Amino acid sequence: MNIMLLGAPGAGKGTQAAKIIEDFGLAHISTGDILRTAVANKTPLGLAAKTHMDKGDLVPDMVVIGLVKARLQEPDAEQGFILDGFPRTVVQADALGVALGELGKTLDAVVSIEVAKSALIERLTARRTCKQCGTIFNVISQPETASGVCPECGGELLQRDDDTVETVTNRLEVYERSTAPLIAYYRDKGLLHAVDGSRSADAVFSDIRSIMEG
Repeated sequence: MNIMLLGAPGAGKGTQAAKIIEDFGLAHISTGDILRTAVANKTPLGLAAKTHMDKGDLVPDMVVIGLVKARLQEPDAEQGFILDGFPRTVVQADALGVALGELGKTLDAVVSIEVAKSALIERLTARRTCKQCGTIFNVISQPETASGVCPECGGELLQRDDDTVETVTNRLEVYERSTAPLIAYYRDKGLLHAVDGSRSADAVFSDIRSIMEG
């Protein structure tokens, strides 16, 4: 089974990816992990990516596609894979389709985890990080941390700059502009399955399991 997860920041893609990998044994295709590994191993594509990363620039699509294509040819991807965080744009989706075709692989399903924007903002701005021990908490699911004191070490809990309402709203707007069009793209291909991500992680996974086993 080869699947892709779509969803805005805070929708729960990471949680669901972990559950899918554990239950179905799929290879986890994460561009972040791929880039870090390629750079560390100093592969030709890794070195090309590092040149852009060192300048603070986005890694060009064709470099990312090359890295993803190489990852898809590794032995653990033979039994199926899950694409997490890629593609991010329609241009990347087109290139991915070509790469999969060249490898004789296909996508079986694209799962879109859908959560209302207001709920996403609430989730993302509820995160707090301990200044002393670095542990991350959520004031919604862990109301005992609302006092601003770390229950682990007693340190001060802070809201990171990228967890403010302004920053989170901007991240969601960027997602809407660049990545949300993929929903229509894959719907037109008959691959899209929408899942209500506002429920518990187990309820969301139950729906995803049904899609994968259907």
